[in-house]
Amino acid sequence: MDYRNLGASGLRVPVLSFGAGTFGGSGPLFGAWGNTDAEEARRLVDICLEAGVNLFDTADVYSAGASEEVLGQAIRGRRDAVLISTKTALPMGEGPQDWGTSRARLIRATEDALRRLGTDYIDLLQLHAFDGSTPVEEVLSTLDGLVAAGKIRYVGVSNFAGWELMKSLAAAERHGYPRYVAHQVYYSLAGRDYEWELMPLGADQGVGALVWSPLAWGRLTGKIRRGQPLPKASRLHETAQYGPPVDDEKLFDIVEVLDAIALETGRTVPQIAINWLLNRPTVSSVIIGARNEEQLRQNLDAVGWSLSREQIERLDAISTVTAPYPYFPYRRQEGFGRLNPPIV
Repeated sequence: MDYRNLGASGLRVPVLSFGAGTFGGSGPLFGAWGNTDAEEARRLVDICLEAGVNLFDTADVYSAGASEEVLGQAIRGRRDAVLISTKTALPMGEGPQDWGTSRARLIRATEDALRRLGTDYIDLLQLHAFDGSTPVEEVLSTLDGLVAAGKIRYVGVSNFAGWELMKSLAAAERHGYPRYVAHQVYYSLAGRDYEWELMPLGADQGVGALVWSPLAWGRLTGKIRRGQPLPKASRLHETAQYGPPVDDEKLFDIVEVLDAIALETGRTVPQIAINWLLNRPTVSSVIIGARNEEQLRQNLDAVGWSLSREQIERLDAISTVTAPYPYFPYRRQEGFGRLNPPIV
């Protein structure tokens, strides 16, 4: 397993990390993902650690805290061997203090996460969404206090717009607060919007990407192809409405190229899709999930080998889409492109 610094920080993370969204799964979304209990979770953690994957990602909103609880049980007795990443901001109840990132909410959410995880510190706390009702200075000063108290070690965000992240980074610089070093983002061959603004921002500001849903919400598993019905066992029947939109025709084109490269390499479609992401600028770690040992071992085999330059170029070409304004001139017009050379 290779390791990379998380953004501009000194925290070294594995290029693959494990998403614990299936742990304790319940409800219409997380229940469809899986319902891994503590015993099964411990076995999956064992396999991850054997492969060098020591970063485990969860969130308080995952099954109303059950994911954090099961993860805490699975890592009991080996806290020093793992890195824990969790997220907060989304609603955990109906009350006015049950959502967002106000000072009161952040402090209580952190204490609740520590209790559920059975630990006294969180390696990486990420804000699950931008809270436009709370001043960024209040958010950052609260995080500063939590870092000083030793309850969290690094801070990051998830699903922020470019201006939201840049506003926060500027405020952190101005006041000497901890800077966000990670941005947990959706990025896949079937969804490359991250590249238009957030990737250049991350490269410029030292913010590393933690990639969620690298298989496009289960669409790049190799089981979904042109002219074939959605498999009966696919979780997309229950969860498609919650995930990122994907153009079906574009998806089928991408899968056909993935199929061809799978034949050339002897690798699976998911392994190729994940491996492609590991070559992209600013990507620190790709979060993989699994409902069972077989899925996990297959996803872990996405590392330790490389696609050829020609194969990467084919995947780049088939998955490229026209960027929206104001980005498309920089992609399509020579004069604009000279001002902003591509990130490599």
